[in-house]
Amino acid sequence: MSRIGNQPITVPSGVEITIGADSVVAKGPKGEISSPLFEGITVSQEDSTLSLNCADLENNGMKANYGMARALLANAVTGVNQGFERVLELRGVGYRAQASGSKLDLSLGFSHPVAYEVPAGIEVRVDKSNITISGADKQRVGQVAAEIRAIRPPEPYKGKGVRYAGERVMMKEGKKA
Repeated sequence: MSRIGNQPITVPSGVEITIGADSVVAKGPKGEISSPLFEGITVSQEDSTLSLNCADLENNGMKANYGMARALLANAVTGVNQGFERVLELRGVGYRAQASGSKLDLSLGFSHPVAYEVPAGIEVRVDKSNITISGADKQRVGQVAAEIRAIRPPEPYKGKGVRYAGERVMMKEGKKA
């Protein structure tokens, strides 16, 4: 039995939930997110609590979708209320970032500056050597952070590059003479 799917979701004040046939829409101060519902999974709302029900918990595929549907719905409720954020660190001499509108200009040791177009619904802030990516959709925030990190991932000899805040990069030993 799915332990995640059985947990109720508390809906904070200021968040409005609309339950449809194949999706649940959460609307709040940070925006609006639609969360899909899979076949055989239903959602019921009592006061400020959402609970999911699964038709057939013997089916492994449906059981997995049951837990995933609950996690996606909980992330949507949290996202429209508080939002999500990821922090990236720039490590390296001369590595800089500058946010201007919907563009992020990066100087990462290449012969040319790199311009990253920030998608709609995502906000990017830069202070010193940290890039903060925030938004209501957890998946999109993580995807944007991964795309920016992929431009110059941390290298294992000096540790230079773009890394997540708190990420520990395994350093290799250099050549011995």
